[in-house]
Amino acid sequence: MSVWNTTKRIARYGFIGFLRNGFVSFSAVLVMTITLFVIAALMVGNAALGSTLDYLENQVAVTVYFTPQATTDQIQTLQTDLQALPQVETVAYLSSDQVLANFQQRHANDQLTLQALNELTGNPLGAELQVRAKDPAQYGAIAQYLQAQQSQNTSVGSAIDKVDYQQNQTAIDRLTAIIQTSREVGVAIAIILGLASILIAFNTIRLAIYTARDEIAVMNLVGASRWYVRGPFVFAGILYGIISAAIVLLLLYPTTAALGPGSQQFLGTFNVFTYFTTSFGYLLLVLVGSGIVLGAISSYLAIRRYLNA
Repeated sequence: MSVWNTTKRIARYGFIGFLRNGFVSFSAVLVMTITLFVIAALMVGNAALGSTLDYLENQVAVTVYFTPQATTDQIQTLQTDLQALPQVETVAYLSSDQVLANFQQRHANDQLTLQALNELTGNPLGAELQVRAKDPAQYGAIAQYLQAQQSQNTSVGSAIDKVDYQQNQTAIDRLTAIIQTSREVGVAIAIILGLASILIAFNTIRLAIYTARDEIAVMNLVGASRWYVRGPFVFAGILYGIISAAIVLLLLYPTTAALGPGSQQFLGTFNVFTYFTTSFGYLLLVLVGSGIVLGAISSYLAIRRYLNA
């Protein structure tokens, strides 16, 4: 008998065994579907949190606020010194007039603040320098450098009113901690559900072996190979994983389509539906691969434990 014909028969017998144990097979597929859905949710969630973190890191900058009395030479001197630092990527200069215009735009609906500003003589706001680092981890060193400049009794130091960075860094650190915690909790949940899937699929294969015990005895009598006897049960376990992965992918399409606009509005740059469509191949590979691994492991354990053929 050719290898191809043997493989087809093994697959057919495995599919028959899957249908024969309908309710138990359904239970195995259900639990495995939940497990794979959690894995998919973790992948989407990690992508969303990572995108949000990248977005916030791109918005972070060390802002140097100058006193209204700061001269152009003082500002340019500090700007040149900052651009010479190896940690610095860009240094953007905002004149006091630009800072005032931005302030008025941010408070366009606050008439009381605008009225108070108009009653002042002249521009009470100083110029600013917005410093962006090459790496988010380097902002601390830049902030320390600026604070050291501010504390020195020099012409440039006396022109600096405030260095704003700590508040932004605190928000980034908190978000990083939340992402790390969510990943750890998610992985723990996925492991627990994965073990539950293996256990249920294990019992399903065990029941299938018990149901087919007479057929197995006959195959042993006629000299069937070990692979021919065990193959259908391995195929059935793999079938649980493939069907579960297909169900998860079918569920993800309407779910991500419904959550897409809301996720983009809430997260700013991340759209879960866009991620699903652009990363479909990656999701397919991970989910089908995870399903096959879970099904194959449970089948192997059951066969090794209960099948002596």
